[in-house]
Amino acid sequence: MPKKNISKTIKEINERIKKGKAVVITADEMTAIVKRKGAAKAAKEIDVVTTGTFSPMCSSGALINFGHTKPTIKASRAWLNNVPAYAALAAVDIYLGATATAEDDPLNGVHPGQFKYGGGHVIQDLIAGKKVTLRVTGYGTDCYPNREVEKKIGLSDMPYAALLNPRNAYQNYNCAINLTSRTIYTYMGVLKPKAGNANYSTSGLLSPLLNDPYYLTIGMGTRIFLGGAQGYVIGPGTQHNPFAERGKNGVPVSSAGTLMVTGNMKEMSPKWVVGVSMLGDGCSLAVGVGVPIPILNEEIAGYTGVSDEELLAKIVDYGNDYPKGESKSLGYVSYAELKSGSIRFNGKDIPTVPISSHVRALEIANILKGWIEKGEFLLTEPQVMLPTVKRHKGGGI
Repeated sequence: MPKKNISKTIKEINERIKKGKAVVITADEMTAIVKRKGAAKAAKEIDVVTTGTFSPMCSSGALINFGHTKPTIKASRAWLNNVPAYAALAAVDIYLGATATAEDDPLNGVHPGQFKYGGGHVIQDLIAGKKVTLRVTGYGTDCYPNREVEKKIGLSDMPYAALLNPRNAYQNYNCAINLTSRTIYTYMGVLKPKAGNANYSTSGLLSPLLNDPYYLTIGMGTRIFLGGAQGYVIGPGTQHNPFAERGKNGVPVSSAGTLMVTGNMKEMSPKWVVGVSMLGDGCSLAVGVGVPIPILNEEIAGYTGVSDEELLAKIVDYGNDYPKGESKSLGYVSYAELKSGSIRFNGKDIPTVPISSHVRALEIANILKGWIEKGEFLLTEPQVMLPTVKRHKGGGI
């Protein structure tokens, strides 16, 4: 008899979740199962694979409605703890970017690109329950006569506050080195001269989009873990690039897919939304993101069984090439090598430094697993899939 292909639907998996019968495992557990039993058996046995990543994600921010004032004001400029926010939206709507910096930052000028406090820190403070100073100016109209407002405000005082991140959860990213003779300060961390270290920023086999390289299960409306709460994918992130170079297993070997995501800040935790300062590069926001991958068939099971040995990152010189807008490959290295603590490059061993946290990524995957097992988190049907490319077998580097 011909082998029957496994085929499930998200609706069927949700029914199993509601009954407490769904089999949910983390991505690292799936790797071991697929290696031991094969993708076909794994697809039959497993319903959901959970993923996770925790890393600085600069293209992040908060969409806030701070509520009408008395007298009313139409914001033309706004600051939160002296960090400028974009105010040209409506009367009391503002958007605070994670990389905005305080205008009175004490470290500004001490070192180029060095700041102590920025938009990411304001967002974390608000989620932690702290009050911040809101200052707003307006040009005055008959409807909105007030020209300036300053007050303390917290998340509970805001009618609306959402994390709205244009580009999160990069599918893959570069391994950064520096071949110049001086230390450089980058968004990938401090890079020592003459390839003194190699920095990377992806959680490897736990990373959400590396477990679904062709975006077969992820799209607009996909429910996710975001900042310690339930959030949603609202579309492809800015710079989403499904045409990036792919390896033999179809997984991109450089920056490729990204997600645009949103969630209610009032439900989030400051553990999973953390303001950070990158020495010499500015401020950012570290965000926890976890995506559940429904195992609908053998093909998806195979993709979620990917190992760190199979996942490759492109080595790029951030001293010479990246500032010129170039990302020439100086070779490829596996995430197994990167996570080992050193890689071999140009005949010498170079220490590796993760910008993302594997420990926290695994914790996110396990939290999401627990939510699903308890029936607190159901999967959603994507309404529009992310832009992708035709799947291929073989080829690649």
